Amino acid sequence: MARLLTDVRPLKESADFRRLWVGSTVSQLGQQMTAVTVSIQVYALTHSTFAVGLVGLFALVPLVVFGLYGGAMADAIDRRTLALVSSGGLWLLSMVLVAQSELHWNQVWVLYAVVAVQSACFAVNNPARSAIIPRLIRPELLPAANTLSQAAFNLGFTAGPLLGAVVIAWQGFGAAYLVDVITFTAALYALFRLPPVPPTGLVRRAGLRSVLEGFTFLRAAPALLATFLADIFAMVFAQPRALFPAVAGAFFAGGVRTVGLLQAAPAIGALVGVLFSGWVSRVRRQGVAIVAAITVYAAAVGLFGLSRTIWLGVALLALSGAADMVSSAYRNTVLQSAAPDAMRGRLQGVFIVVVAGGPRLGDFVAGTAASLSTPTIALLGGAAVCITGLLILLATNRPFRRYDSQVRALR
Repeated sequence: MARLLTDVRPLKESADFRRLWVGSTVSQLGQQMTAVTVSIQVYALTHSTFAVGLVGLFALVPLVVFGLYGGAMADAIDRRTLALVSSGGLWLLSMVLVAQSELHWNQVWVLYAVVAVQSACFAVNNPARSAIIPRLIRPELLPAANTLSQAAFNLGFTAGPLLGAVVIAWQGFGAAYLVDVITFTAALYALFRLPPVPPTGLVRRAGLRSVLEGFTFLRAAPALLATFLADIFAMVFAQPRALFPAVAGAFFAGGVRTVGLLQAAPAIGALVGVLFSGWVSRVRRQGVAIVAAITVYAAAVGLFGLSRTIWLGVALLALSGAADMVSSAYRNTVLQSAAPDAMRGRLQGVFIVVVAGGPRLGDFVAGTAASLSTPTIALLGGAAVCITGLLILLATNRPFRRYDSQVRALR
């Protein structure tokens, strides 16, 4: 039984990783509250799924630009300093969200603008934070550390939307945003306590040439590249979250609390998956496992489009979250173990563009598809496109199909 439970050795062996993990766990609570609050506030102002989908589009462009450049910066300057500065920017932007709510500006463009700048700060912050992790623990603990990081994210994603919905119903949007301000101080404290994490190897000034070197490395590693493509299929075509405000009423005759429950359901499933994730490190064919996990994810999302009972819908979304957790654990480990430290920031930059940018583009795709047809058609069609793309990828990419992290068969 112990072999099935979560491996917590990284928390026991590294005090720095433990502080970083605790800070991330607490701050994720507030960040996910803010994410669901922005969606609900935009829908309250516009009553449009298309407008909610635009939240993702406004976040996408700065995420791409600053994600790539932020990754290059993480290979050129001290990663702790970079993470601290960008975290400070995110904290100030949460204060702006509090102000716009309390002052009753009621302008959707203000929310779009804040989301865009938040996306830029996040795109710089995340590659730096992720690239720090391999410097804090032994290489063989990377799979366990990435699973724990997924647990931190999904714990916030579980409690954040639920708590956000409760706080909105109780005290309004401003109170939900204020919780984000308070909890984010935990992340700032954890980063402040870390030792300096200067770049190693040949240090190149951050810029276009440095960014292109990351793409050159990625192009020469088809199995690693395939992990990015697989996630794009999942997040762009089978991401349902932009439709939650609409389907909460249309499918389940619910309101704000139902939206929070739907937002939290995938993370609940992911947390259950994390608790019994001891088997993940024993799988040898990670490429096949990634495709299998994302196929389960997409199928669950498609079936969610047919559900009309709230608990069936929640169960399907929970299944999608558990499958996404498995896929993410493999993709993170492949990236962190395959990339040399001098290249890790740039590849983390590409990774964050895909992982965070994909869902934002997916919000736009889902919102647009639902506005042109119905939420059910949007969910079923997106799942079908995702699964088709995955099968083609697996059939045409032999290194990905045969990938085994223990022999690091990247070529």
